Amino acid sequence: MKRQLHIAFLSLLCSLPFMANAQTEMKAKEGKYYSITDVPIPDSVVLEVGGLAFTPDDRLGVSTRHGEIWLITDPYQKKSKQPQYKRFAYGMHETLGLAWHNGSFYTTQRSELTKVTDTNNDGKADLFQTVASWPLSGNYHEYSYGPLFLPNGDMIVTLNLSWIGRGASLAKWRGWMMRIKPDGTMQPYAAGMRSPAGFGLSENGDIFFAENQGDWIGSGRITQIDYGDFAGHPAGLRWSGEYGSPIKLKPEQFPDSIGILHDFAKKTEHFKEPSVWFPHTLMGISTSEVLTINSDAFGPFKGQVLVGDQGHSKVMRAFLEKVKGKYQGACFPFLEGFSSGVLRMAWGSDHSLFVGMTSRGWASTGPALYGLQRVNFKGAMPFEIKAMRAQSNGFELEFTLPVNKKQAVDASLYSVTGFTYAYHKTYGSPIINQQPCAVVKSEVSEDGRRVRIYVEGLREGYIHELHVNGLQSQSGLALLHNVGYYTLNAIPAGVGPSCAVTTKSLAASGAGNKGACGTDPTKCVSVQPAGWAKPDITLQVGTKPGLKFDVTELEVTAGSRVKLVFNNNDDMLHNLVITAPGKGDAVGKLAMEMGLSGSQLAYVPGSKDVLYNTCLLQPETSQSIYFIAPKTPGNYPYVCTFPGHYAVMKGILKVKAK
Repeated sequence: MKRQLHIAFLSLLCSLPFMANAQTEMKAKEGKYYSITDVPIPDSVVLEVGGLAFTPDDRLGVSTRHGEIWLITDPYQKKSKQPQYKRFAYGMHETLGLAWHNGSFYTTQRSELTKVTDTNNDGKADLFQTVASWPLSGNYHEYSYGPLFLPNGDMIVTLNLSWIGRGASLAKWRGWMMRIKPDGTMQPYAAGMRSPAGFGLSENGDIFFAENQGDWIGSGRITQIDYGDFAGHPAGLRWSGEYGSPIKLKPEQFPDSIGILHDFAKKTEHFKEPSVWFPHTLMGISTSEVLTINSDAFGPFKGQVLVGDQGHSKVMRAFLEKVKGKYQGACFPFLEGFSSGVLRMAWGSDHSLFVGMTSRGWASTGPALYGLQRVNFKGAMPFEIKAMRAQSNGFELEFTLPVNKKQAVDASLYSVTGFTYAYHKTYGSPIINQQPCAVVKSEVSEDGRRVRIYVEGLREGYIHELHVNGLQSQSGLALLHNVGYYTLNAIPAGVGPSCAVTTKSLAASGAGNKGACGTDPTKCVSVQPAGWAKPDITLQVGTKPGLKFDVTELEVTAGSRVKLVFNNNDDMLHNLVITAPGKGDAVGKLAMEMGLSGSQLAYVPGSKDVLYNTCLLQPETSQSIYFIAPKTPGNYPYVCTFPGHYAVMKGILKVKAK
């Protein structure tokens, strides 16, 4: 295991604050109910997990980003502390999904769905059959995922868009979900995907897929998809006129800035609204696998959905319901502190959860480059908000344990805030149209497990943040997680009048991040001061893959006039914040705690330790800021304070004496 430990140690040196964040008080609290243990990986195996699938004899198949499939015998470590690894197949191209069906593995490579079989039973694949294939342009962002087997034996795969400073469909069917029959016949199933890294079946067999923030996608979300649906990103619609397409929408029907997704979806054929939004940075930053909890042996949430997050190395939970024929529901925190970026999940035969991870290309809060871990329910019942159901004039909250009734009838314990995101071609979106909703009354059921809260100002098409503050169970337990986010696509019949949206227009409220430049305009001066003939020095800083600045050390003279040019040539949002000596990590942590206001303030906290900052920049844009260098010589950290970035995306501004 020396090699693995060496890799982890090198990663740890770069990510000590992330390691500290992983060992949070919340992780310790969650650990009373769910254990997370490592499945040991041999030194010789680079297990950057792309897919997980169990065989009938309970061996765990793992596909990797290196194009391999590994078979793990005794992944439960019942017979030995060291499970047995055997390489089953290799030589494929970035296998980002895995399934077992009728004696063979099926995996999706960049350009094809492949059936992989061991015909002579020697434990190694000797037959590779192309089931279906699709073209590539060669763009790095053209990931392919799957397959997911449907009950009738058909398979589902999803195809990432290319990235050229925006999402683009450079090769046919990019941005689509495809259905593939056992004979290889491929049919376009649904469109509107950007980066659909994970998908799965609900308890009743409906398909849900996870989407990641990007252009046209304000935040991560999961969406229930039927044949002929459109999920929001228009780039793939360039192929809607092709034979077999069930969708007739065209890209030109989508102006650059549309407004509110819910309003546009109501009048647009084929448009399927997100079922549950996972608010960016508040819940996660890069949704991955979708997996239904299929047993009561994993705790009190059977039938609900687990959703992984690669960037924040966590697993979240979603409760789903149908209102007026539309899926909607609430997401909640579940487990954090995994060792790397969560990409794949699979159920073991003992109802434990296997979690496969990788962080290459996109840094994660977990410090390791890759990993495989196992989650077990310990048996003790956590006090949680089990479900959040929409009512005509509020919500019904169901708890896993009876509540303290005397506390629960106090309406002041519950706070609700409505907000949404802009629907536009810009990368991501700030939170817009944010407005508190008054909780005017609460009622407790006879058994103490349900609380009905009456809420004024509910709005269809909006996300509603719930905080429950100070409520205890009947036995005195505090809530393990006291926050949830309900996506209200439809309000049940009988609702009273909603409060008016009194916020400013989309443009004025920060749509497009144009106003997202921090809390103090004197720290973000983007026009050369009138008294300057010219700067004494001009500094250039860019970005590079893996959440890195391309320059990690700058030098200026104390008191000099500085022009700093920040070029965000990455494919995600970034800022640059210069802090007081030794305060980079502290400022980054404050940014993660900004809540609903964060995106509108560029994730720049109102702290005296923030000296200068840029705006929150879109991909492939730049900004110049002007400032007087500190008069005191020393090392001044600069970091990106977009939540989850600060611990690896950092550098030092060295201020030397005159």
